[in-house]
Amino acid sequence: MEERQLSEEAIYDILNQRLIKQGYHIIGHHSSVKKCYWNHAALVEGRFCYKGKFYGIESHRCIQLSVTNHWCWNACLHCWRLRPQDVGIEWNETRMPFVDDPKEIVEKAIQEYRRIMSGYKGRPGVKPEMYKEAVMPKHVAISLTGEATLYPRLGELIEEFHRRGISTFLVTRGVRPDVLANLEEEPNQVYISLESWDKESYNYFNRPLVPRAWELTLETLEMLPSFSSTTVYRLTIIRGYNDKEEAIRGFAKLVDLGRPDYIEVKAYMYVGASRNRLRLDNMPRHQEVKEVAKRLSELTGYPIVSESLPSRVVLLSKLERPIRYGNAPVDWNSPDIPAPGEYESES
Repeated sequence: MEERQLSEEAIYDILNQRLIKQGYHIIGHHSSVKKCYWNHAALVEGRFCYKGKFYGIESHRCIQLSVTNHWCWNACLHCWRLRPQDVGIEWNETRMPFVDDPKEIVEKAIQEYRRIMSGYKGRPGVKPEMYKEAVMPKHVAISLTGEATLYPRLGELIEEFHRRGISTFLVTRGVRPDVLANLEEEPNQVYISLESWDKESYNYFNRPLVPRAWELTLETLEMLPSFSSTTVYRLTIIRGYNDKEEAIRGFAKLVDLGRPDYIEVKAYMYVGASRNRLRLDNMPRHQEVKEVAKRLSELTGYPIVSESLPSRVVLLSKLERPIRYGNAPVDWNSPDIPAPGEYESES
């Protein structure tokens, strides 16, 4: 597609309109909230996502939030994120030209989340007490799209959510160790998303847009043991790329480096813009994910403690018992409620 020369404001409007069509609720200049599949499943069917089973997160009270809609330091092949190149325009994805006030973002995120949940009031099958809880969110996943650590007031944002009694899960690629080391307040849980195991694989698959992105990621992993919050490696498994012995051994070395509290081994999902770069057969079955998890467990000494078939994710941890962040029934050994063909979409 031929690239167009447009003003920054025009490009921003084009990208936002695409997000709105995809169900995003735009907040200010650079943030958004979107309904998660599991928000719906919890209210209508009484089923929580794997974060409920693993960590006690109540899916009907959890906000999916982005604070960097169109900015990231990577152009990963598996990412569902809409990138400017996908619509044939140029845009500096590494620099945020806007910085909204964190209190404003938090207030509007709660407002938009309640607006989304309002459609479930009085809906058949939705328990009134569940709806009352849903409009009083208790959790926020700061992920969704973009690299959250590019927002320069991230620590203040986390602090504001905590002040309102809302727990925070931060998802990052780990490319800003300087930001993570200097947060005014840590999130309750830090996720580091990993798909590659060395610099060569990282440059091929994660397509860094800045120099030394792999080295910066390693710096982040090295500092994880100093965090007071719980830490998680999320290893996204792509069939034919990182499901072989070389990759798994590489992941084991990274585990030794950061010693996370949890490791989530999770399937790549064939959704969004990633369908332009990968194929449906790159999405592994749950059993394939479990085989990778078993081998990683052997290499690291982290036992498999739980799994979730609908989300195609396996949990490893050396913790003796779960750390709870909400009132969902945490039971690592409980079977999943059958949901054939269904799995988490984005969060």
